[in-house]
Amino acid sequence: MRRPRALVAVVAGAFLLAGCGAGPGQVGMAALVDGKLTTIDQVQGLLNRAVREQPFARELAAQHKLDLVGREIVRQAVLHEVLAKVAQKEGVTADADAIDAVAQKDPLGGALPAAAAQDEAAGVTQLVWRLRDHREALTDQYLEQKLAVKYLPSLTVNFDYTSVGAPSSDGQAPSVDAKTARGEAIAKAQEYAKNPGAITAELQGGAQGNVGQQVPALSSPADAATVLFGVPANTAIAFQPNPAAAPTWWVTAVVRQRATGKQVATDQVQQPTAAQLGAIGVRLLQPYVQEADYKINPRYGVWDPVGMNLAPNSAELAGVVLPVQGAIPARP
Repeated sequence: MRRPRALVAVVAGAFLLAGCGAGPGQVGMAALVDGKLTTIDQVQGLLNRAVREQPFARELAAQHKLDLVGREIVRQAVLHEVLAKVAQKEGVTADADAIDAVAQKDPLGGALPAAAAQDEAAGVTQLVWRLRDHREALTDQYLEQKLAVKYLPSLTVNFDYTSVGAPSSDGQAPSVDAKTARGEAIAKAQEYAKNPGAITAELQGGAQGNVGQQVPALSSPADAATVLFGVPANTAIAFQPNPAAAPTWWVTAVVRQRATGKQVATDQVQQPTAAQLGAIGVRLLQPYVQEADYKINPRYGVWDPVGMNLAPNSAELAGVVLPVQGAIPARP
């Protein structure tokens, strides 16, 4: 299978465009992934260093938001361990020369640029890259993007879905508030997991959505980074496609098929950015995180498969992922 040269070139030459208490099971544990321990002291040491060296971290501290940095430190520790095993399994290797060339410029040195902190979540991610061993952080970014390049041409999903609180074409505000939309979407996912045929009935009753939606990752790199592309077939999900721009918009779906076997033929190819490749690479780790033997100290939150992140607690998860009970009924 040949991969588009443009995708390979992005990884080879510009992979940094994305921007540069007692725990369960073991005292002092922040996270434990397949036997690899990250301690509370290690996390706290990085937090202390962040406040000393990074103005953005001091801003977060003044706003009582350093917990965001702590969770991101643990998140990256978890993903690093999973990524190393996935890369070996998938035969994805880092280009030492490419990483050497970037490492010599040390793009992760110094303070986080103010422009990078305008998006708080992205700023926190980039802040933690700067706190880690720089070569290790660069290598992780490279491998995530290379994993995306490997699967982007062949990854496709087929699903049925309904939506709640979607933006209207005329700009009219949705009639539902964010909290209600979340509750409705999660309730729908729970119902679909028990009875996936309920989607058809809802659509016939006038609900927004569709059945048999076929989406290749190549045609929508932004969507390919969402939970929709990270779950196996026969899974019900609820998530927000764009929580920042449309906080009331939730999609509830049943994924019927997820395929990576052959290159997808489509004339609607969108060239992904380096940031999108990195996000897709992280999303591709989703099933492997679920397979890993991991524990996370509750002081840092709980693993959120929808966000591929740590949520403060189970009530603040970015959505739900539920196995469908029994076979999904065939379409008429």
